[in-house]
Amino acid sequence: MKKIRLSWLVGPLSVLLLGIALWRHGNQVLELAPDQEGWALLLFGLGATVAAQWLNAIAWWALLQWLRVPLPLPQVLLLFIRTNVYKYLPGGIWHQLGRLRWLRSQAVSGRRALLAVLLDPLLMMIAALCLVPLGGLQWGLGLLAPFALLLLRPCWLNPLLERLLRSKRAMLGPAEECSSDAPLLGSPWQPLLLELPFLLLRFAGFGCCIATFSSISSLGLGVWLAAFCLAWVVGLVVPGAPGGIGVFELVLLARLRGLIPEAELLAVLVSYRLISVGAELLAAAGAQIDQRLAIRSQ
Repeated sequence: MKKIRLSWLVGPLSVLLLGIALWRHGNQVLELAPDQEGWALLLFGLGATVAAQWLNAIAWWALLQWLRVPLPLPQVLLLFIRTNVYKYLPGGIWHQLGRLRWLRSQAVSGRRALLAVLLDPLLMMIAALCLVPLGGLQWGLGLLAPFALLLLRPCWLNPLLERLLRSKRAMLGPAEECSSDAPLLGSPWQPLLLELPFLLLRFAGFGCCIATFSSISSLGLGVWLAAFCLAWVVGLVVPGAPGGIGVFELVLLARLRGLIPEAELLAVLVSYRLISVGAELLAAAGAQIDQRLAIRSQ
């Protein structure tokens, strides 16, 4: 019980520390107001981040196909996009619960539905770690990160998923069972490959923020990308931080501190968080409108 309570403090504490950094450099950040070209870059970054949401949804549909859950692509896309914004609610699992309940309503077994929900962030983390070596050795991290691919080997993947299934079985509810099934025999390579362009599109949105308030050439594209992916992974795995808010930003601050002016980095981080949340809200609103129009046309 103490662990659960402590995990709930991670998000607020991260936001508090980020707020302190912004308070210290507030005047310098405000001086970095974007010009006309900067606003155009931020708008392009918003569009790239919206496109990334749909690509992430396609990757999840490919994962469902790999799990032998043949559901129609349009329904899966709309459901994924609509529930994506739920991750910002306290607890950070409501997007997963929404998808899980929808899969169960489609007569998908409890085990396969839970696997579909749990494998999605795992594949995103592995894809992000595969991009970390583009930033160089990084004290050996660039050499170690690609070994995350070993987790997709059935001999590693099945025991890991069994542990995750046991820990998350409560998500199914007290009345439902997570029935045993045959172990997975292959590896979800196709969904993983789709996660790579998803992350690159997300980074494109982040890169627009860098170009607006700083300079990509100041560190090099590979260093920026590696730092972004590392922060993305930590934001996914740290509990108690809905949507990675605060944690993602603090990891980037710690990783790049001293390499570029802190005010510039804070401006990049704040603008990217606004773009990220705004893009997810726009995509969710579009999916909701599309669903209502489809219902009315029937």
